[in-house]
Amino acid sequence: MTIDRVKAFESLRQALTTSPLLLMPDFKLPFKLYIDKSGDLLGAALHQVQIINDEPVEGPICFISRQVKPTEARYGAGQMEHMLRWQIAIHEYRGNMTIVQKDGNIHKSADGLSRSPLPNNIDNPAYVPEEASPQIPIEGISVKDLNTTFFE
Repeated sequence: MTIDRVKAFESLRQALTTSPLLLMPDFKLPFKLYIDKSGDLLGAALHQVQIINDEPVEGPICFISRQVKPTEARYGAGQMEHMLRWQIAIHEYRGNMTIVQKDGNIHKSADGLSRSPLPNNIDNPAYVPEEASPQIPIEGISVKDLNTTFFE
């Protein structure tokens, strides 16, 4: 693990955890939910079109991803995407929603969240020997204090 890569990771983590990446939801406007399943991961992105600087801009409200449970691993991609819990949660509102199938390359945010990174080994075409035994630990993003505001 090189210092440049650690700096790049820190920069990415800062960009992903601060505004203006996420939009504040406007409950008077419709939402768009993009979902994707790939391998043993699920990804979802909730978007909304809002007017920003007098222009309509589609942006993310939140991102969600998780690993597939062992019993869910037997489902096909279509079954898995339809199984997602949001359908149960919004069951009473289904009359007010339109579900549209789109290719993963159209909604890249959910598609990317459902992709598992390749391991850094000799079988990976992007293998980097120096990263095989990282010397600098990378910590995940975590909440340390619930009394501190996220946005300043």
